[in-house]
Order: sequence, then structure tokens, then C-alpha cells
Amino acid sequence: MDVNAAVAAAAAIAGVCTGVIAMLAFRWSEREQARPTRTSLHTEPGLPPGVDTVLSVLRSSAVVLDESDAVVKASSAAYALGLVRGGKLAVEPMLQMARDTRRDGEIRQVELDLPRRGTGKGDALAVSARVAPLGSRLVLLLVEDLTEARRIEAVRRDFVANVSHELKTPVGALSLLSEAVLDASEDPEAVERFAGRMQNEATRLTNLVQELIDLSRVQNDDPLEDSESVRVDELVTEAIERSRQSADNKQITLLAGGTEGLHVWGNRGQLAAALGNLVENAVNYSPARTRVKVAGRRTQSPGGDLIEISVTDQGIGISDRDKERIFERFYRVDPARSRATGGTGLGLSIVKHVAASHGGEVTVWSAEGQGSTFTLRLPEAGSAREQAEADRLGRNRLSGALQEPAAFDEEERPYVDQADEQLSAPEVLP
Repeated sequence: MDVNAAVAAAAAIAGVCTGVIAMLAFRWSEREQARPTRTSLHTEPGLPPGVDTVLSVLRSSAVVLDESDAVVKASSAAYALGLVRGGKLAVEPMLQMARDTRRDGEIRQVELDLPRRGTGKGDALAVSARVAPLGSRLVLLLVEDLTEARRIEAVRRDFVANVSHELKTPVGALSLLSEAVLDASEDPEAVERFAGRMQNEATRLTNLVQELIDLSRVQNDDPLEDSESVRVDELVTEAIERSRQSADNKQITLLAGGTEGLHVWGNRGQLAAALGNLVENAVNYSPARTRVKVAGRRTQSPGGDLIEISVTDQGIGISDRDKERIFERFYRVDPARSRATGGTGLGLSIVKHVAASHGGEVTVWSAEGQGSTFTLRLPEAGSAREQAEADRLGRNRLSGALQEPAAFDEEERPYVDQADEQLSAPEVLP
């Protein structure tokens, strides 16, 4: 009996001790949690009210850094460009700009070339970075992708340089020939010879200016605005008649063939100019007493029937190296021969742009010494007309939405503005 009482007393004492220890541990835990720690003193600060909403509608890549250079907020575009990795700003020059701005509060801006993420090529992204203080402890980084803008500027710069060079050649020739005419004023034969060369240079200059006008026109005009059903037979006849005199001078036979009664949908003037350029090139680069054939046919494709208009010659042919560049502006396979025939190097670039704007393409088969075949592929009138009407309807709906701001929420306005810019931006040839 005494033993049982002793065991019970010992158990009671043990229970009391356990309860006291548990209570003390609980109180100590609460006290430790309430005590400020070094970690809690440096928690990430929240964004000021409204900043998160503003950053979400910016087109720029946005990154917000705290005083420890940790990323508080970053847009999806910043991750896509590779600016943020593992919660840190991965671009050292931008990080240094952020630190300098945090120190003195000055706004900084710089343009950088960044390696393109995920490619093994040497391509680089051109960006413009702007850093500004955001409150007392935060720094805002805005990054604009300038890659496409620089590419377009390079294309325009090269185009202006090429145009200047091409215009300078005939103008300089005319100047020299006019001086020669003055010096040979007492020699009728020399005057006649120089006058003939001046006429050739003037014709070449006129052709160059006209093709520049044509290229500008097809780049700026929308073929859907003045589109109609165009007979392929009429396009072929017009293209052949355009080069009839040149072909007769070289005793070249122009033939028309293929399927009759074909129609394409598009701008008649642009299509006639494109096919006319192909026939004219075929005549210019073919030797005398050869044949040039123009034929149309219908082919099937998953997206609808296509009309193929091929121009085949028996000319000098094109090498594999030149095939990749013949559709570039001012590129000539044989510069000396092109100048002799009055070629400007713009004809095939016009053909390429017209084909692309009409939903088609232009391809070439050629072998040196065996001739060439250029094929213009365009959607047939039925399917092309339906697609044109659908595109026009979509643009009219978008135009109506832009004219009535109440039709969409203000949060959607940046996306509508972006779509409007894409539709109104002029297309630039690659």
C-alpha cells in the first residue's frame, strides 16, 4: 500500500514538472517570436500604392529592386529578355546603375548590347535601360528592346546609300558627256556619238527613278483597298507587249501558254508590274534568237487553289550563290551586264513584295547556261476574295473599336493601341 502511494506521488510530481516545463517553453517561444530579429528588420518592402498597376500596363520591361539589390517586382518581359534570373538582376551594368542611383538619387540612362538568351549565335539584343529612384529605398529599372528599331534603321540607311550610289552614276555620266559635247562642238560625229550616250544614261536614270517610285508605291499601298478579280490571260498579254520591242530587237520569241480562264484577286496595277518585271528580266538576260515563255496553271494546296504564273527563258542562268540574293534591292547577278541593259536591281524586289502583299510568293529555278524559270504563286480569285473580305471586316471592327473608347475597359487600351500601331506601321523589306 505504501509502495502504491509512493508511485502515485512520484507520478503526480512528474506531471507537475512536465506541465511547468511546457508552460515555460511556451512563454519563451512567444517572447522569442515577439522579439525583433535581424531578418525581420530587413524584410522586403512592399510597393507604393498604385505602382504595381502602373508597371503592369507598361510596354517596357520593368524591374523593381530593394536596398539589397533583391528583385521586388519584375514583369514577364524582363524574364523573357533574361534580365532577371534567380530573383536577381542578371545584367551587371544595369545593377551598377541601380546602385549608383540608390546612392545619389540621380536618373541614369544607357544603351547596351546584350547576348541573346538561349541561342548559340552571336546575335545581340540592343536595349535602352533607364534607372530612377522609387521612394526612399526602391529603384525602378525600365528596359526598352531596340533590336527591331535598329534593324529597320540599318535597312533604311543601306537603302539610302544604295540609292545615292545608283543615282550618282548616271548623273555623273551625264555631266562628263555634256562637257565632252562642248569640247567637241566642231566635230559633228563626236557630238552625235556623245549625244547618243547621253540619251542612254538619261533613259537609265528615268528607269531608276520610276522603279523607286514603283517600289515606294507597292510598299505603302494596300492591295486590298483596290482589289478586283484579274484575268491571268490579260496580265500575260500586257507583260508580253511591254517587252515586245526589246524582244524584237534581239530576235527573241515571246510565247504565251498554259491554262486559260484563270483569275487572281488583287491590285491589277501591282500584279501587272510584277509580271512585267519578270518578262523584262527574261528578255534582258537572254541571248539573241532564243525563246521566253509565259504560262499560267492551277495547282492545289491545303489552304486553297493557287495560280502559278511561270516565266521561262534560255538565258545565262543564275548560280546557287546568287539565288539567295537576287530578290534583294539593287543586287545584280552580273553588274556589268545589268548596266548595259539598263537594269536597276529593283525589279525582283518589287516582284517579291507584290507577291507577299497578295498572300503569295515568288520562287526561282535556274542552272548556269541552261536558263531560269521564275514562278509567281498567287491565291485563286475565289479563296483570295473571301480572305480579303475577312481581313477588311476585321480591320473595320478594330477601327470602330478605336473610335469608340467606351466599348472597352481602360485596362485594355494599351493592347488596342499596340494593335493599331502594328496595323499602321509601314512594312519594310528584309
